[in-house]
Amino acid sequence: MLKKRLIPVLLLKNGFLVRSYKFNRHQSIGNPLIQTARYNDWLVDELIYIDISRDGRYDLKRDDQKLKGVSNIIEILRFVSENCFMPLTFGGRIRSLEDMALRFENGADKITINTVCFENPDIISKAAAKFGSQAIVASIDVKKSEDKYEVFSHCGSRPTGWTPEKLGAFLEKNGAGEILLNSIDRDGTGQGYDLELIRRVVEATKLPVIALGGVGEYEHFVEGIKEGGASAAAAANIFNFRELSDRNARRQLLQAGIDVRNNF
Repeated sequence: MLKKRLIPVLLLKNGFLVRSYKFNRHQSIGNPLIQTARYNDWLVDELIYIDISRDGRYDLKRDDQKLKGVSNIIEILRFVSENCFMPLTFGGRIRSLEDMALRFENGADKITINTVCFENPDIISKAAAKFGSQAIVASIDVKKSEDKYEVFSHCGSRPTGWTPEKLGAFLEKNGAGEILLNSIDRDGTGQGYDLELIRRVVEATKLPVIALGGVGEYEHFVEGIKEGGASAAAAANIFNFRELSDRNARRQLLQAGIDVRNNF
């Protein structure tokens, strides 16, 4: 059986790393390369970068945070990948096979796609055929209204009419290799994963599900895997703001009897 994974997620907006709250409030937290070096030191399992910029501006504004010679997302990716010693997944603003190829050429090991899955559903199978399913991570962003879950696209701003279960099955059928499942309602709250949401998608597909959204304590990682059934537990804020959080989270998982890589 494959080991469970712990995955830090970094969000990029116009060249800065940001902290997100329910997909609609973003606070700058600094330079993307500094965090990469930190995770290298921690020997994390994987790293996910997602560009959530609504436009093509990558002006880093402050000289103390500026990456010299970096002015667009591909240059940021190249800069990060050259200093990243773990598997790197990169997503955001991907609309074509050419966009995917450009990211692979500049250091991404996998790409994650979201909005394009609704704008051009055929691209999933085409991407899997060209790059391999193992390199295609499909991102599902979900909101809950009363007892109903619905998938949203365009950075969580547009309802799609899809339930996460049906979309998960569709993505599997069309060749995606993994699902990154994010709860918009839990994003940045620290309340823990939406375990019911995770279970629904895990039961609907055989694809590995990466749980994201809501981690505030190390026990939440255990819950996402043990109770939710996720293959990997991902988070942003707890990794960004707590020192040695990967090590402490890994220790919590080991104590709970979950098979994770021991890199102490």
